[in-house]
Amino acid sequence: MSETPHIVSDVMTRTVVAVGRDAQFKEMVQTLRQWRVSAMPVLEGDGRVIGVVSEADLLPKEELRDSDPDRFEQLRHLPDLAKAGAVTAEELMSSPAVSVHTDATLAEAARIMAVRGVKRLPVVDAEGMLLGIVSRGDLLKVFLRPDEDIEEEVRRTVVAYLFPGDSGIHVGVDEGVVTLSGQLRDTAPIPVAARLARAVEGVVDVECHFRGVGRGETTAGTF
Repeated sequence: MSETPHIVSDVMTRTVVAVGRDAQFKEMVQTLRQWRVSAMPVLEGDGRVIGVVSEADLLPKEELRDSDPDRFEQLRHLPDLAKAGAVTAEELMSSPAVSVHTDATLAEAARIMAVRGVKRLPVVDAEGMLLGIVSRGDLLKVFLRPDEDIEEEVRRTVVAYLFPGDSGIHVGVDEGVVTLSGQLRDTAPIPVAARLARAVEGVVDVECHFRGVGRGETTAGTF
């Protein structure tokens, strides 16, 4: 059975395209094109991450090439004007780099990307040394997890934990959607079961269809 990847080290890419702080403009463009990436870490020394250069950092040179902005426009676009005149990675990079550690959860990495508006994060150790890179696509890998693995984990970590005395609970998983159904002596834990099942990596949604034993009580829906 495949283990649930909970942390960045489980999904990150370990082979990383990077440049030094003295890398020239044309070299960076060629590297991005060759490796088909939109951003790369900038390193110094033995591999400490000091920044990130992206396509967005390189584009002002073309965007503002023929422009003749007035003073108001110059003040308004000061950062872009500086990048338009830059020629090395050190001059162009966004610094300090927005990075993440290997033991960060996938939810934490996703939150950093959303808040900081980036598509990928260098993965570093405690000293800031580059270990890998994690992208939005890497975080989505969990949704490729087989339904059988998800079903086994839901049985083990949710059903066996919350309903140890109820053996008639059915767990089904189809395309990542978990369905919990059956008869229960106590229907109160159902919302908790739904939340725990949704926390299992690879789960797309959770539906519950339970009936209370001897009460004629039915609980169904998505929680």
